[in-house]
Amino acid sequence: SWSWDRMSWQTYATNLSAFPAAQSEHLQQKMSENGALPLRGKVLTVDTMNANVKKVDYAVRGPIVQRAVQIEKELKEGVKKPFEEVIKANIGDAHAMGQRPITFFRQVMALCTYPQLLDDNKFPEDAKNRARRILQSCGGNSIGAYTTSQGIDCVRHDVANYIQRRDGGIPSDPDNIYLTTGASDGIVTILKLLTAGEGRTRTGVMISIPQYPLYSASIAELGAVQINYYLNEEKCWSLDISELQRSLHAAREHCNPRVLCIINPGNPTGEPIRSFPYKKNSNDIYKGCEFHSFKKVLFEMGPEYSSKVELASFHSTSKCYMGECGFRGGYMEVINMDPEVKAQLTKLVSVRLCPPAPGQALMDLVVNSPQPGEPSYQTFMKERTAVLSALAEKAKLTEEILNTVPGISCNPVQGAMYSFPRITLPERAINEAKAKGQAPDMFYCMKLLEETGICLVPGSGFGQREGTYHFRMTILPPTDKLKIMLNKLKEFHQKFTQQYS
Repeated sequence: SWSWDRMSWQTYATNLSAFPAAQSEHLQQKMSENGALPLRGKVLTVDTMNANVKKVDYAVRGPIVQRAVQIEKELKEGVKKPFEEVIKANIGDAHAMGQRPITFFRQVMALCTYPQLLDDNKFPEDAKNRARRILQSCGGNSIGAYTTSQGIDCVRHDVANYIQRRDGGIPSDPDNIYLTTGASDGIVTILKLLTAGEGRTRTGVMISIPQYPLYSASIAELGAVQINYYLNEEKCWSLDISELQRSLHAAREHCNPRVLCIINPGNPTGEPIRSFPYKKNSNDIYKGCEFHSFKKVLFEMGPEYSSKVELASFHSTSKCYMGECGFRGGYMEVINMDPEVKAQLTKLVSVRLCPPAPGQALMDLVVNSPQPGEPSYQTFMKERTAVLSALAEKAKLTEEILNTVPGISCNPVQGAMYSFPRITLPERAINEAKAKGQAPDMFYCMKLLEETGICLVPGSGFGQREGTYHFRMTILPPTDKLKIMLNKLKEFHQKFTQQYS
């Protein structure tokens, strides 16, 4: 029998390299036949990998986007197309679509990353004071140091104060705040804690349809059970309590429903929840709608609920007037979590050491922005108001233009930065799509991309009622480019409908 230690293998590999290639291959084959060297393929293959990973689907960066990237390369190489650029309206990446960063945020971030600028008189004193406070809370006064796993202490205190102001004085404990790598990181972490059981006892997670694919992807990866509840498109994507109850009762037949996920304002629908208010921040709500956090509503329902219902809510720096997606800043607040489970949560986040310190710093600026009387206040408010006004204007523009197109209907966009129009597709187009193994709205969006350069995400990637078709588009492009895009979309839909009728 053979027993090879590490040195033996190294010697074998070194000596083998001295043989010509053909001779080396023959020697390996002989040794394998004699049992000296096992003959095997790859350890990790599609058949041997984690089966749950193969179930993960993330439409926002799926085949359409991959093709869009290829087309961009082709355009750079001089390949002729019926358009000059790809317009990526598939993802809520505000700065990539031309939204300008908030000056105060970037000033403080510059000061934190290059502290020598603190001596530069070009920077306002309130920006310097914010930067000094953040740096003093970092190891070695450097934003390049690890932070505590739960996040920088002063930032967690600022988040708690922000939540308390937002909710009209309802207390928020900094110890219940966890800073995260964007909101997504916190959501996945909480789902990990909740996923347990086998068969009919396996954790079920209720998600709205249409939904943001992070939820379905995370549920698939963790091996939990996805429970769909449908928003009412005819009533501006509202949430009916009767639909929640229907979904819950049906799910109890095959799993253990333990989690209710609600996105407010909606993604991809762009609608605030009216009958069942939720979590995020009021900055994402446009004129005519008022935001109520789930936590605030929970406490208004009295101690019977506020002392018992376990709630985790999330926020990030990525959307709205901030649009700072790349910094990956976020937080989560946990309410009524069992102390022993909370200790496990703290252990779980510590495995990844800490969220990015720059993202934590930026999150602090979002919840602790310039106040009246401070040098940066007027500029900050002017920039913030301009971004929010532009978003509201583009939301209205999107609805108005799309609703002039026969075969497209678009509900009012009253929050977030997305619209989710419904499209009517000719039967011949549906049949051709199915023959190609594609969802009909995927077929539609792919043709749209190839003919116009507009990159949207098919509604099938978010979930939709059987027999209906949609696409999600952001309203983020500059107004002039958005008008061009919407008119191109209008022309394409009319041409597509005529071609397949």
